[in-house]
Amino acid sequence: MTMAALAAIAGSSAFAAPSTYVNERFGTVCTFPDEIFTDRQPEPENGDGQVWLSADGASLTCSGILNVDDDTPKGFVADEKASKEPGYTVTYSKIGKNWAVLSGMKDGKIFYERRLFGWDGVIRTVWIDYPPDLKSKYDPLVGAIAGSLKGQ
Repeated sequence: MTMAALAAIAGSSAFAAPSTYVNERFGTVCTFPDEIFTDRQPEPENGDGQVWLSADGASLTCSGILNVDDDTPKGFVADEKASKEPGYTVTYSKIGKNWAVLSGMKDGKIFYERRLFGWDGVIRTVWIDYPPDLKSKYDPLVGAIAGSLKGQ
């Protein structure tokens, strides 16, 4: 995590100390405010990640999947923008050499997703969604949380 991301998390008035999650199966790592995402859900049997819920209706997912289709950041974004899934709209996207970011609406909530396409054949993802009326609370947090995503 960059010093700027740590400063953004530590400097936020919403919480005091970040928590770091490490997924053993895929080596996915993300740091987030555990004072906000307090309700850790049971880990799935396949061990691919973890979900946390907040008391005000937000959720955070940190996970990994095998890149069995040799997906790329560009292909991922193109597929998501072309999606006809009801209630799903991509309003922002950005692509880097080995990463992609999407934001938009899904099922009435704002979402922000960052994916890292690893040289090890794993796609690591952080997904955050929250009610639109909480935009001013969560928008300042999503960049730092998503920026903390990495592989071991």
